[in-house]
Amino acid sequence: MSQSDILLSAKGIDVTYGAKRHLFGPAGGGIKVLHSVDIDIRCGETVGIVGESGSGKTTLGRALLRLVDISAGTIHFDGKDITHMPDAEMRPLRRRMQMIFQDPMASLNPRHTIRRILVEPLLLHGLATNRRDAERRVAAILDRVTLPHACLDRNPHELSGGQRQRVGIARAALLEPDFVLADEIVSGLDVSTQAQVLNLLKELSRDLGLSMAFISHDLSVIRAVCDRVYVMRNGRVVEEGDCERVFAAPASSYTRMLLDAIPLPEIDPHWLGRKSLIEEASDA
Repeated sequence: MSQSDILLSAKGIDVTYGAKRHLFGPAGGGIKVLHSVDIDIRCGETVGIVGESGSGKTTLGRALLRLVDISAGTIHFDGKDITHMPDAEMRPLRRRMQMIFQDPMASLNPRHTIRRILVEPLLLHGLATNRRDAERRVAAILDRVTLPHACLDRNPHELSGGQRQRVGIARAALLEPDFVLADEIVSGLDVSTQAQVLNLLKELSRDLGLSMAFISHDLSVIRAVCDRVYVMRNGRVVEEGDCERVFAAPASSYTRMLLDAIPLPEIDPHWLGRKSLIEEASDA
């Protein structure tokens, strides 16, 4: 993998929760939840991060975005070392590194209309010259994510779960990011809505040239949308590789256990030419 192809790279990442800071010397104690994790994400690539609950996958995702502090290791974004970059210097990069949350109700202000939720970030980041321009951009993205324009004057609680998740996707896409972290974004949706949301993400990633990290406990979802996958267990990466190879011939016994635990069709050498469970559900 050429270094020039890599948008986001983390090396030797440790995260410890509850460590006590001392007046002299490094922090100590606490619970270590990530152990020397390495991950690279290429430009335009969708990478899956998969594992059971408590495996550390969400902590890793938040560490990549500098939303949690790391206790060891380095993080580079677009060639810049952002490991300990001050907030003032990180601010311009925040727009380029977006997150779509598992629970959109927790990330959408319940007191704001969808119009305000989508328009204000455009004005804040200077991506729209005025409110009229912002409204035009919002109307275009609503069409893209197949949300009716009537949603604009509603509050988040007045929308369905799938509609709220589309608002989260629209908000991230509006800011023209280079990298998007999607954290278990379809876990609370029915299979048909999952298919629609995943197909939407695949289209946006392709059309906008996004790099994406897709966190999930469901290997069938990872198989549907990702190019490569990192399998995590107890805060460590136990397997990494192209989805084709990992699904066809997993090297780790833990990966084999995950594959055995979900209702995937039998994998043959031509599995890439077959429809995934998600695609089959969307056709149903």
